[in-house]
Amino acid sequence: MSTRQHAESAATHGGQRRDGAQHPWWTWTKRVLTLLFFAAVGYLLYTQAREIEWDEVMTAIKRRPASDLLLALGFAAGSYLLYSCFDLLGRHVTGHRLAVPKVMTVNFVSYAFNLNMGALVGGVAFRYRLYSRFGLDTATTTRVLAMSMLTNWLGYLLLAGIAFMWMPPEPPPNWKLDMGGLRLLGAALLGVALAYLVLCAFSRRRTWTVRGHDIELPSLRLALLQLAMSSLNWLLIAMAVYTLLGQKIAFPSVLAVLLVAAVAGVITHVPAGLGVLETVFVVLLSHQVPRSELLAALLAYRGIYYLLPLVLATVVYLVLEVRARKAKR
Repeated sequence: MSTRQHAESAATHGGQRRDGAQHPWWTWTKRVLTLLFFAAVGYLLYTQAREIEWDEVMTAIKRRPASDLLLALGFAAGSYLLYSCFDLLGRHVTGHRLAVPKVMTVNFVSYAFNLNMGALVGGVAFRYRLYSRFGLDTATTTRVLAMSMLTNWLGYLLLAGIAFMWMPPEPPPNWKLDMGGLRLLGAALLGVALAYLVLCAFSRRRTWTVRGHDIELPSLRLALLQLAMSSLNWLLIAMAVYTLLGQKIAFPSVLAVLLVAAVAGVITHVPAGLGVLETVFVVLLSHQVPRSELLAALLAYRGIYYLLPLVLATVVYLVLEVRARKAKR
């Protein structure tokens, strides 16, 4: 490291120390708020779990038709196949020459670990490690990762905006946020998605710098492809849940609640959204379907969409590591 870099590093760390010294109350406030938040989530999960008849849940799982399980498995496979193509958009943008099967393999492994262990471990760490094994540099991997994440959430914004505006789930009677509030939230989300498309179509400035990384706006055609791929992926996930629920709840309601659960899992930083997914569905839909049936469907969904792909991704990852070590020797 050069003298200038040492000086810049020292100045940066020194600035952080001075800032922390000037505002110690803010550091402690954030810690206390974080603890209170997780305590509230834990209490909510505990109170919900106490009221569940788990014997009824297991009975409902056993009664689930095999055809529903197979159909949900098909939707899940379609979703994983589609999501495994997200990094191909980054391949197109960056121009790297890594073979398509390798890119899709990395994408699949990282997605499975992302769902079960969180974005930092799965979505980020596994991508950097595996892409580096295949010879991709850090800067290119970062651009691929950013493109994939943007694609995923772009479809979320569009579908959540449409669902909350025109087909909001019916909130329970004791909820403070009514349908009017959901419609306003939907309008905001839809506005963000449309703003991205407008930027891609008309912005003269094509490169933006975020935290030291240059992000280049794609063409409108590529942005529309992002939107289509991501939206279809979320729809496939919702179809899997809808099928496991025995089609007893309208699909728009299932989709809307799934989108709420997805963002709740991200906000809480709970690996695999463990407990968060079930809680959101129970709170929003238990007035339409018995809790035991809801939980039976969600447990089956977790096994099909989370655990089964994780087992397969673990095997694939170990094979890649063994091959990489042999090649290195």
